[in-house]
Amino acid sequence: MVSIAKIGFWGYPDPDIVEKVKKDYPNAEWIDLDIDFYYPKTNILPESYCKIIRNIIDNSVYLKPDLIVAPIGKDKCDSGWFASRILADMGFNVIQTIFERLEPKREIVICDSIMPLYDKITTITAGIVNPEILETAKTRILLDSAKNTQSPESSTFTPGFWGVPPNDLEILKLFPDTTRVYGWTRCVEAGTPADLDLEMYVEEGIPTVFYAQAFCAKAQLAKYLADKYNGLYIDIDDYASNSIRAKIEAFLRLN
Repeated sequence: MVSIAKIGFWGYPDPDIVEKVKKDYPNAEWIDLDIDFYYPKTNILPESYCKIIRNIIDNSVYLKPDLIVAPIGKDKCDSGWFASRILADMGFNVIQTIFERLEPKREIVICDSIMPLYDKITTITAGIVNPEILETAKTRILLDSAKNTQSPESSTFTPGFWGVPPNDLEILKLFPDTTRVYGWTRCVEAGTPADLDLEMYVEEGIPTVFYAQAFCAKAQLAKYLADKYNGLYIDIDDYASNSIRAKIEAFLRLN
């Protein structure tokens, strides 16, 4: 039996490199190493460290990908760069990528659509390796919008979620379907993950939850923007506690 190659990746790798790897490994299984698959901890990194980066290391050690495509520039973070070096030092086959293009931007549709926030963010991230998933979702949304006059602008309640896809994706289910997506995730839909101007863009008057993974450098942006726009700043280390969930729910109800 021929084994299927496993390609690990994180963040938003350079699309040209992704396409080259897909041609070199046409039947490969692509694995988003950012995700918490509940595999055993390696204790290679400090416990008080970004959970997403710890996922990357733990998943790599457990799954042993044949190749890892590793963003290391402004499109990810220094911790991603360090993780790529650690994994390479441990003997993994690592391709480092830097994707800092700012133009052209793709049309933003999903972030401003009416659909569950969980589905918005997981669709956008799935589109990193499989752009056809993103384009299919956009086409469906645009067709539905043409048939239905309702839009987030005309909805009675439109909160915002700013940030990266959280380790605890379940917190996204606390938000209504009209929630708009800002921050790095919005940049991903636009195809420009290193666009800091777009990452800092938030609409005035939209009650927004500004999320950062604990120990992540983006917490600096999240806290600053939350204060600037009178939003709610939260950071979560691993999974949301009941108090964090209650804080989000209270913020959404009161606004």
